[in-house]
Amino acid sequence: MSERFGGTALRLYGLAARQLGWRPDDFWGATPAELIAAFAAPDAGEEPLSRTLFEQMMEQDDARFRQ
Repeated sequence: MSERFGGTALRLYGLAARQLGWRPDDFWGATPAELIAAFAAPDAGEEPLSRTLFEQMMEQDDARFRQ
């Protein structure tokens, strides 16, 4: 791993940990597009995520990790 990549990755991980509550596995398991999306401002035209949809997504995520 280059010093440039390592330093950048460490700073990005620190930001994800503080702002998103991500653990190391969350960060390293995410794609660059997922990391960008996590920090992106929501589109003004999109409706906010409903609690029901959020809970469904969490259930799907939990099921994926139980396999």
